[in-house]
Amino acid sequence: MNKIYCIYGASGHSKVIVEILEKSGCIIKGLYDDDPKKRLLFDYSVSNQASMLMLQNVNWIIGIGDNAIRKKIADQNTLHFGTAIDKSSNISKRAQIGKGSVVMPGVSINSSVIIGEHTIINTNSSIDHDCFIDDYTHISPNATLCGGVRVGKGTHIGAGAVIIPGIRIGNWSNIGAGTVIIKDVPDFVTVVGNPGRLIK
Repeated sequence: MNKIYCIYGASGHSKVIVEILEKSGCIIKGLYDDDPKKRLLFDYSVSNQASMLMLQNVNWIIGIGDNAIRKKIADQNTLHFGTAIDKSSNISKRAQIGKGSVVMPGVSINSSVIIGEHTIINTNSSIDHDCFIDDYTHISPNATLCGGVRVGKGTHIGAGAVIIPGIRIGNWSNIGAGTVIIKDVPDFVTVVGNPGRLIK
């Protein structure tokens, strides 16, 4: 396994990724950000030179929390993407995690879960058996997905949200913090409250 990494982006999200990689004994070669004002993150240099994106034999992680921006960067670059999985997470040997995805501290991912590409599974969230999480999603801290939940591409599940078993959530939707989802959610909507109600 190649343990040499670069991170695309130098924001707060990148800080957590840096620490996940450090704990795993990975070598962080540097960070790239197109903002020339960003020069340093912790003790790591930040470059805005496009030539850095041509580095060979490194794994890249996109350290940006916005789902749409993460997708745009992944679509526009032919980088080799790795994964960043915190050592404190509890992941079933029968779970699958796609390239570019990040699993934060304290996460539980149970049997037969499929996690797509460039997905964020954030701190202390719980993904139960047979869930499917599509690409470019963000499962926020302390969110709970019960068994057999399907989450569409680009969707954001807010902090502390609860999704009951068997629910289907559409693409590019937003589930508010603390929301309890008890029925299926369509594409491109925002749902908040307990029980969840569609607001736009």
